[in-house]
Amino acid sequence: MTIVLLEDEAIAARQLADLLAHLLPSARILAILPSVQEAINWFSENTTPDLLFSDIELLDGNAFALFDRVQVSCPIIFTTAYDQFLLRAFQGNGIAYLLKPFTEHQLQQALNKYMLLRTSLTPPLPILTETILNQLRDALRPAQANYRQRFAVKLRQGIHLLDINEITYLQADEGIIFAFDTKGRKYPLNGSLNELEGNLDPALFFRLNRSEMIHIRYIVRLEPYFNDRLAVWIVGRAEPLISSTARTPDLRRWVEE
Repeated sequence: MTIVLLEDEAIAARQLADLLAHLLPSARILAILPSVQEAINWFSENTTPDLLFSDIELLDGNAFALFDRVQVSCPIIFTTAYDQFLLRAFQGNGIAYLLKPFTEHQLQQALNKYMLLRTSLTPPLPILTETILNQLRDALRPAQANYRQRFAVKLRQGIHLLDINEITYLQADEGIIFAFDTKGRKYPLNGSLNELEGNLDPALFFRLNRSEMIHIRYIVRLEPYFNDRLAVWIVGRAEPLISSTARTPDLRRWVEE
């Protein structure tokens, strides 16, 4: 059995490779590809593997750009921190969708599904309906009904209780996450941006790119920006925040909901 990993985070790629070596000792990992362009080059020059593990947000864009340009005929198990790509993932060759951080047990379940499909199914998998998609979201994110309402921020003067509705945007800076208020003051928060994103109400907060999230209440305006992106002007900030190309369509939908 041959496997290719499409993953731009070295630690995540190594952890997945180690898990696969434990669960599938006879499998061969042919390549670990960190970008869309490298994946395009590899699939253009090599035989399609038996199975592809694919992250979605990569160094140079969205993994779906690969599938739009190169015929990838093998089953795909998606590994990502975001659940908004569920429908598109299963419209293609996606057979499983693992939300990071996933466990060895969840990976084993995905591999079991692959083995079952390989031996018993020949027709293509059906496209998910909206009803099934919503059921998948509920199943994947069972604990996200109760969102954070405040953060206890440790400052020199003591502990400040920062209400989530005081936050205009969040920004990752050299591994530290800062929350900004309307006066431009910033507060250091614990955890990664991925973890915080999972604990904040998606009706209020949106992940613009790898390092920034915004609160819808504090958006002043949105303007077109280079390469089909959007410049988002936020209350209390002199310069706009820029959405990633991959997230711009979802941002447009989000602000209209």
